[in-house]
Amino acid sequence: MEKNTALAASTMTPKPQPTGLRLFLKRLVQQRMLVLMSVPFVVWLFIFKYVPVWGWTIAFQDYQPALPFKDQKWVGFHHFDALFSEDRFLIALRNTLAMSGINLVLGFVTAITLALLLNEVRKVAFKRVVQTVSYLPHFISWVVAAGIIQTTLAPDGIINELLKWFGAIDKGQEYLFLGKAEWFWGIFGASSVWKDVGWNTIVYLAAITSIDPAQYEAAEMDGAGRLRRMWYITLPGIRPVIIVLLIMNIGYLLESGFEPQYLLGNGMNVDYSENIDIFVLKYGLQQFNFPLATAAGMFKTVVSFVLLFSANHLAKRMGQDRLF
Repeated sequence: MEKNTALAASTMTPKPQPTGLRLFLKRLVQQRMLVLMSVPFVVWLFIFKYVPVWGWTIAFQDYQPALPFKDQKWVGFHHFDALFSEDRFLIALRNTLAMSGINLVLGFVTAITLALLLNEVRKVAFKRVVQTVSYLPHFISWVVAAGIIQTTLAPDGIINELLKWFGAIDKGQEYLFLGKAEWFWGIFGASSVWKDVGWNTIVYLAAITSIDPAQYEAAEMDGAGRLRRMWYITLPGIRPVIIVLLIMNIGYLLESGFEPQYLLGNGMNVDYSENIDIFVLKYGLQQFNFPLATAAGMFKTVVSFVLLFSANHLAKRMGQDRLF
């Protein structure tokens, strides 16, 4: 009897689950097709993202293109000192942070608002028209978009004509919008919203579809209006997506773009339109100062890395969803 009881107990004892390396190898075998599909991407990532990191050594050298690597003169942090003592770089850094901040705030607020409003539209035809119209500018290149913006904001453009029509300005007093340096950040923010707001709503609309419709039905039975349902059901339902996207965008705070600033910038607004990328082009590559350009790029990468991990750690400390 005792033997039978011991045998039954031994058969009921669950087998130990594999851990560590065994668990990894087991999952690797189970998901071998996914691993094989990801191999081309991993190879591309290694060749174009990790191999070029070797070029960071140029930032610590008095680099001469004609000399081999072993004959280059090492100068330590000299180029970083020169970079941070350069007034133009500090202005470019200010502009980069300002435009990235504007783009971050406006991008999130407008995209989330549009997604919430589209979710409340009951006429499918009207909803599709609004989505299509808002998506279209995203597929226009910045070269074409900049031409449209310049034409719209020209002294004889539609904006000045509307201001005349409403009596806000007199004839002959047209605004040269792109000639006002302090207006450039606002123009950049509005242009970015116009171009990307529709595209940015796709993720939020997809997240909204995952919310259980029973929550809306229960809230409606309790007498909650549309605004309350949006505030207490829709927004909390898409909060994980918002936080993850916010963390990712914080990591790109030093990536304010290149095309809009380069195409819309001119000599009159250069103090507000020149960002780090344009600084690298003008004072690094065009003047063959490759170590300075490399130092600026290295600074951007390191700061972006720190911002990304800091934002992710802060989300973890606050108990929110995070990237890793």
